[in-house]
Amino acid sequence: MKKHNFSAGPCILPESVLKQASEAVLNFDNLDLSLIEISHRSKNVVAVMDEAQVLVKDLLNLPEGYSALFLQGGASLEFLMVPYNLMKQGGKAAYLETGAWAKKARQEAEAFGDVVVVGNSSDKNYNYIPKGYEVPSDADYFHSTSNNTIYGTQMKSFPETGNALNVCDMSSDIFSRQLDFSKFDLIYAGAQKNMGPAGTTLVVVKDEILGKTGRNIPTMLDYNTHIAKESMFNTPPVFAFYVSMLTLRWLKENGGIDWIEGINNQKADLLYGEIDRNPLFVGTAATEDRSNMNACFLLNDETKKDRFEQMLKDGGINGLNGHRSVGGYRASMYNALPLSSVEALVEIMREFERTA
Repeated sequence: MKKHNFSAGPCILPESVLKQASEAVLNFDNLDLSLIEISHRSKNVVAVMDEAQVLVKDLLNLPEGYSALFLQGGASLEFLMVPYNLMKQGGKAAYLETGAWAKKARQEAEAFGDVVVVGNSSDKNYNYIPKGYEVPSDADYFHSTSNNTIYGTQMKSFPETGNALNVCDMSSDIFSRQLDFSKFDLIYAGAQKNMGPAGTTLVVVKDEILGKTGRNIPTMLDYNTHIAKESMFNTPPVFAFYVSMLTLRWLKENGGIDWIEGINNQKADLLYGEIDRNPLFVGTAATEDRSNMNACFLLNDETKKDRFEQMLKDGGINGLNGHRSVGGYRASMYNALPLSSVEALVEIMREFERTA
């Protein structure tokens, strides 16, 4: 029995993508060479990078003037690169703190200038998204985190940022729902939640916003360096961006973000409907802020935990344990998770109730 993979990351990937990727490790493009043993500057690998960049901009429906970069260091390095490239000398940035990763991003920015926290949901263990905040008119940029993997919350709307650049960490819900992506000046996302394996980070940046801070930016941390070298300033993580390209190709061939958003809504509606209906479970996130990617919930009676977890094991459910800061369970329903896996989980929850 193939397991139902609800892991929070690295993410589940489409089976067709895994098959193509495994074949490329042995024989890439019929070269009788492995993808991971040939030059990243060979025309075959450069073609992969070119296609990946085109797919990103096409799927996000971005106008001319944006660059798509595949970098390294995870979203954690972007916490540093964003203020380096966007905060002016003696400048200011505004941060919305909605979880542990948003907090880490804010802490990195504090080394570069004045940081204003415009909203903070730590008072309730980040189980909601702050509302009614304003972005300071003199901020160089506003930073938000669209989806909070640990706590199961997701921003359903984004504020007008005025003169401030609009920056968003979309690591765990990129390509999962339709937004007007042209309203963002910079988006970044670790690949390992919804695109591919760990090892590369997608950065989508509006070219015209760069080079205006007055800072002396180290070469490797300067977005302009990577734009000029087309994400190949140094040896890139070829396998990670190849699998990301295959995943983006799979998404486009099946109907793009509109198509996957419909499926993601079905999965979320089914699971949250069961959490709310079933008296043995309770959700942890504010209802209006629930994430379609990461559904967090608890057992109402911990004495039944062993039996429930045995049922999950018998049913082939994998990766459902919640983060230690929340506890309970976390069902991560990334793009490649089929609706049938959510149906299997919901059936176990119903059977658990029937036999309680």
